[in-house]
Amino acid sequence: METYETYLNKVHKWGRIWNLSVAAILIAFPFVVALIFHVKPDGHGLILGLLSTAPVYWAVGFVETFTYIPMLGAGGSYLSFVTGNISNLKLPCALNSLEQAEVKANSDEGEVISTISIAVSSITTTIIIFLGVLLIRPLTPILQKEALAPAFENLVPALFGGLAVVFISRSWKIAVAPAIVMLILFIFIPALNAHTVGVVVPFSVLFTLGVSRLMYKKGLLD
Repeated sequence: METYETYLNKVHKWGRIWNLSVAAILIAFPFVVALIFHVKPDGHGLILGLLSTAPVYWAVGFVETFTYIPMLGAGGSYLSFVTGNISNLKLPCALNSLEQAEVKANSDEGEVISTISIAVSSITTTIIIFLGVLLIRPLTPILQKEALAPAFENLVPALFGGLAVVFISRSWKIAVAPAIVMLILFIFIPALNAHTVGVVVPFSVLFTLGVSRLMYKKGLLD
């Protein structure tokens, strides 16, 4: 009978294999394109582009690693970093599954449930994308109707609004300070948008942890 330790060893083994394989494919893509089309990038422009963007992604990658892994577990983290879209899909799915199962993320049960939920989310996303590619042409006239525009504009707020109600209702005292800080940031710094979520989410998590610890020491949490 396979033990939990054996299971984790397999998770780390295959997780490393797939993550390194995907990283190699992503890195190889521009070189393959250059070989196929017999072109090469402008060296000066490439260096300038990397200097302006690479440090941001390095910082985000470092912070996300230490932010997401405690919440997603080993298997869930490997799957999430391969399939992507963590903050919008994988993380809410895993947290909701843990909530429904009434287990903690750092428990043995939480590790398994998080991995299964993220795997199902990845499969579901892949199927939906596949169907979307097949049906995009016949559905385009319908989706572009003016009457449906408000629905698409509010899709993401509706999704996260529903999740927020569940988690805020559990610990509303903890949620007050992060909610106020995020509102202030997005109101007074218009540059913050969907493209900066990789920085904003880890920052908000660390800020929430700090505030929660301070409130706990002050005896403000039940």
